[in-house]
This record gives sequence, structure tokens and C-alpha cells, in this order.
Amino acid sequence: MAKTKKQVYQLKITLKDIKPAIWRRVQVESDMTLRQLSCITQAAMGWGGGHLHMFIIGGAEYSAPHEDSEGIKDDSKIVLGKLLAKGIKQFTYEYDMGDGWKHSVVLEATLPAEAGKTYPLCLAGARACPPDDCGGPYGYEDFLKAIGDKKHPQHKEMLDWIGGDFDPELFDLEETNAVLAETDYDLANEDFS
Repeated sequence: MAKTKKQVYQLKITLKDIKPAIWRRVQVESDMTLRQLSCITQAAMGWGGGHLHMFIIGGAEYSAPHEDSEGIKDDSKIVLGKLLAKGIKQFTYEYDMGDGWKHSVVLEATLPAEAGKTYPLCLAGARACPPDDCGGPYGYEDFLKAIGDKKHPQHKEMLDWIGGDFDPELFDLEETNAVLAETDYDLANEDFS
């Protein structure tokens, strides 16, 4: 019996409730867990990773086990390919429940893995990720107003908080792929409960 070639999913991840859109197009292997996909999403988007996350797929919720996770399935035990094989083409990923950063994840294509290519891989994207802990979509809007207006009462405070400079239009594909290459996705499936 011939060995089945590994599949790769091309996903478009778009941050909801932000205009113009902040998005990334990534290719990931089908045998990864949802927990690993969470790490990839955070790395590709530019999130720091210090907050809870959750997937909402076909009406079910998946996350890392924590004190408020009753009824939520352990995402380290769910393989992405098994879910998408059921015909699911789109789902939601939420990062930082306090700020409520919701992402639309759309399956764009299923492809054979290419020999010599390393996955995950970011193919394209647009705009910088909002800073962690800036207050969700509405807080980000306020943050951008403050740093963009020298007369704004919080201008200096916000620039100091962000480290002096923030360009909301910046997306660096090479840097994103470097971060993806440096992330240890095997650690993602450790039990943190």
C-alpha cells in the first residue's frame, strides 16, 4: 500500500471588526492539532501569546483546559485535518478573551505538501497586528487616534507604552516567516492544566 502524501491547508486568517483588514495567508500541515494552529495564528498575526484562546468550529468550542473550560474540548487532542475532512470551510479563532480579538479562518485550498518546503509558511498579509492589551477593536481604534494626533491628551503616553513607534500599515513577510520558523509547535501540545 502506497504511503499517502501529507496534505497542506491554505488558510486566510482575518482579524474581525477592523477596517482596513488585517490578515495573513498561511499554509499549514493537515496533521497539526488545533493548539498548534493557535500558536501559528498568534505568530503569523503578531500576537504575544500571553492570553487564552478558543476555536469555535461547527458549533463546538475548543481551547486549552482552564478553570472555566467546562464543556470546551481540549484543542491539543483535535487534529485539524480530521475536522476539515468533515467539510468545514470556515471557523472562528478568538485570542485574548478580555480584549476579544476574533479572527475569521477560511480554508482556501487543500494542497499536497511540497518536498523541501518547510511549514507553516506565510504567503502574504496586510497591516500590522494591534498591540496586545490595547483593549480590543475599539481600544485599538482609540490607540491609533492617540498616536496619530500629537495634540491628543494620550499621545505621549501611548507612544511610550508601545515603545516609541507603531506603524499600523507595516507587514513584513520575511519577519513573519522568521517568527514562524523559530516557534516550537511541539510545546503547544503540553498539558498546561
